[in-house]
Amino acid sequence: MKSLDLYDWIVIAGYFILLFSVAWWVIKQKNENTEDYFLAGKDIGWFVVGASIFASNIGSEHVVGLAGNGASDKMPLLIYELHSWIVLMLGWVFLPFYARSKVFTMPEFLEKRFDSRSRWVLSIVSIIAYVLTKVSVTIFAGGIVVSTLLNIPFWIGAISVVILTGIYTILGGMKAVVYTEAIQAVILLIGAATLTFIGLQEVGGWEELKTTVTPEYLDMWRPNSDPDYPWLPLLITSTIVGIWYWCTDQVIVQRVLTAKNIKEARRGTIFGAAMKITPVFLFLVPGIIALALKMKGELDYDSPDQAFPVLMSNLLPSGLRGLVAAGLLAALMSSLASVFNSCSTLFTLDIYKKLYPNKPEIELVNIGKIATVIIVILGIIWIPVISLLSDGLYEYLQKVQAYLAPPIAAVFLLGIFWKRINSLGAIVTLSVGLVIGMSKLLMETFKTSFTEGSLLYNFADFNWLIFGAYYFLSCVVIAIVVSFLSPAPNEQQLEGLTFATVTDQQKAENRSSYGIGDIVATVAILGVIAWVMYSFS
Repeated sequence: MKSLDLYDWIVIAGYFILLFSVAWWVIKQKNENTEDYFLAGKDIGWFVVGASIFASNIGSEHVVGLAGNGASDKMPLLIYELHSWIVLMLGWVFLPFYARSKVFTMPEFLEKRFDSRSRWVLSIVSIIAYVLTKVSVTIFAGGIVVSTLLNIPFWIGAISVVILTGIYTILGGMKAVVYTEAIQAVILLIGAATLTFIGLQEVGGWEELKTTVTPEYLDMWRPNSDPDYPWLPLLITSTIVGIWYWCTDQVIVQRVLTAKNIKEARRGTIFGAAMKITPVFLFLVPGIIALALKMKGELDYDSPDQAFPVLMSNLLPSGLRGLVAAGLLAALMSSLASVFNSCSTLFTLDIYKKLYPNKPEIELVNIGKIATVIIVILGIIWIPVISLLSDGLYEYLQKVQAYLAPPIAAVFLLGIFWKRINSLGAIVTLSVGLVIGMSKLLMETFKTSFTEGSLLYNFADFNWLIFGAYYFLSCVVIAIVVSFLSPAPNEQQLEGLTFATVTDQQKAENRSSYGIGDIVATVAILGVIAWVMYSFS
């Protein structure tokens, strides 16, 4: 595999100079209160909102793992990259409720809709989940990328990027995060598009690629009898995970809440949805190209998760290698910055401020900075544990999310669409649901220690996609039954927080926040998604 040369390093150095110049410009602007530090002063336009949404989602683990899917016969997982329609749902369905409630965090919204117990549960679970999955997995994937591209030890590369990202996240707050993410999204798209174009030329074009790997390999829809990826459970579980991730998760929604107004926020989600389609072509296809070249004996790699960096190192000329390497570093840093800032927001506003409600704004900002430092340290400490996950990174992420998402998605969906669900129904669903999900994850982790054929073994071995669908259904049933067995919520408390309690004035305000252009763009994106689904069938 070719090493980076002088021109590559010059491009990478240029990326870091640009990144930290923007970060320094933002840092010089004072963060005097929590709105400045955690929501960038609520003064961000649609382009930066959309680019930030995209960059937050596409981390190194995403690039590495998605290309690995393309190189390892896991095409059904492509469905997770077609969630642009769920990003649109965030802007058209969920956003008006979040905007009206004037919240900073998703747990805060649950408190307004239900009570403080739901806020506490979601805050704590979210922070733990971020450290154990998003932070650690991003660092691990980043270590693979950095060590493969830069020929430096895993630990040095991973820790260096974590510390650099932590510095500008801590000093600049949310504004530094969203502006640097906008730059990182552009660099990543240019770099990955270049690799896809050159890779297709190298393999002989799209038709030659299909012939080499066989058309059947590219089929994302498998029969329901398939032991790994039955299409209906895949569709249901991926949708549940998508609604949780895109419509209720702090990392994504916080970017939307930084917008100047609901019109800019919705347009940001439409732009983010359009960008979300690109990973199919920019990351998955290079993985398939790497497989085709390996089958032809023109490329070699040890594991599918190495497909993208190896393809890049072997195909791209000097300078362009540096551009794509900068894009991968951008993906790593943008995801880490997103999670660092969101964890800090959750801890400061949903835990610390609840315990100490009278603390001044500037002290809350300082606590947010300290919380970010702690998250950085915890992420580094967790690296040895996550490094045990040597392959199947993308699938691992989807599995963990399938065990976290159903109770949270059920509570948010029912909370907005059905006014009868009450605080007791919400807290019981969150608590019982999360116990069920974590039990499945724990059992699956220690599956080999159970006797084959035993009840525990069968539970651990149960297909994660089928489990996710039944798990969500169970959470919905729990919420409905418990809510009907206890008093209905106060109608006055629900004003503007459910579809049934939106006032005529609020409906009029929402209608005035979009135009025909927004509708046309939305329909066009849905059409592209349908075309991709058809093309990979």
